Order: sequence, then C-alpha cells, then structure tokens
Amino acid sequence: MTGALTTDFIPLPLPDYVERPPQDMQARAEAFYDGIRRRHTVREFSNRPVPRQLIETCLKAAGTAPSGANHQPWHFSAIGSAAMKARIRTAAEEEERAFYAGRAGAEWLAALKPLGTDPDKPFLEIAPWLICVFGARKSRSADGVMRKNYYVPESVAIATGFLIAALHHAGLATLTHTPAPMSFLNEICGRPDAEKPYILLVTGYPAADAHIPRHATEKKSLSEIATFFE
Repeated sequence: MTGALTTDFIPLPLPDYVERPPQDMQARAEAFYDGIRRRHTVREFSNRPVPRQLIETCLKAAGTAPSGANHQPWHFSAIGSAAMKARIRTAAEEEERAFYAGRAGAEWLAALKPLGTDPDKPFLEIAPWLICVFGARKSRSADGVMRKNYYVPESVAIATGFLIAALHHAGLATLTHTPAPMSFLNEICGRPDAEKPYILLVTGYPAADAHIPRHATEKKSLSEIATFFE
C-alpha cells in the first residue's frame, strides 16, 4: 500500500448505506436509545474472564470512527496481564492520593462527593481488561508514511465513544478512568513519549453486588442539551 494516501482524490460509490422506511428508522433509533441508556459507569467488577476475541472485535468497531484527514491518530493498548495491571494500579493510586490530598482543589473534590470516589482503585486489578487509549500528534498512515495528525483529541474522543458503545452493546460494563497525570502509562505500555494517554478504559462483567451512585442517574432533559432551529 506504499504511497496509497499520496494519490489524488478518488471518489468511490457509497458502498453499504441502507435506506430504511421512516418508521423503521424511528424504531431503530428508539431501540438504540433504550439500549445505550442502560449503560452505567461501574467501579465494582468481577474477575470473570472475557475472551480476547471480544475485545478485538470491539476495538475494530472503534477503529471505524471518523478522524481528522482519516489519519486515525489513536492506539489502543489492551491489557489483560495481571502483572501489568498491578503496575498500573500502583502508579494510578499514587497519582490519585495526591489528587485527593488537595491537588484537585476544593471545588473539584466537592463535585466528586456524590459519586463516592476515593484514591483506592482495586478495579484496575480485578477487571479482566484495561484499555489505554493513546493519541498521537504524528503517526504512520495506512500507507506506512509518517504524517502529522489533525484534530487528535476530537478524533480520539469519537473513537473512544464508539468503543464504549461497542463494549456495552456486547454486554460488558465500562469505567472511564483518568488519573492525572497519566504519563506512567507510556512506560508501562511501551508507547512513545509523543503519544498522549487520554483515557484508561476499564471493562469486564460487573460484580454481582455492583452498584452505582444515585447521582449518576440524574440526566439532563432533551430541552437542556439540545436546541432545534426549523
């Protein structure tokens, strides 16, 4: 594929769009909403194994996300190794202790109180998979050429959204964990310094006694999050 991306624009017919009757579209939209609204962030995971193939399929779904110039500036480090998870927990909890000891500031800590979070992160070892999502300012494109990437945070965020939806659709629980700073993940995952870790996504089956904070169920109404101009 060398040089494939250096050619001029070559239009292709839209390959696999399926037009549906309006009533079918509405039914599918409602079914998706009914499914995705059942996604909850959990912090209590089971150690029940999850096949690597399932994670791979969800990552392939994430890889279909749109990105600036189609450069796909993301890398997903999927971690099932118990030793690596232990290292990540140790490093993450060190940062979290500093965060909760005051680095976050009073306002931020007050905002977290209804969620019941604290510096202890046992889920980082208990959950079968951790997926660290990295973004790169430069990376090799599909043709193998090193190129500057564009809209990296936006592109990585969209791909992560795809990944969370795919994992939920498959039947797994998720948690977006963001210790700050997260540079320790570059060393543990063997990623270059030029890549930035954005999110540490925890996934697996929820624990049998998993719960969520009531605060997490309080969602804004449609009128609060959307404005229509017709």
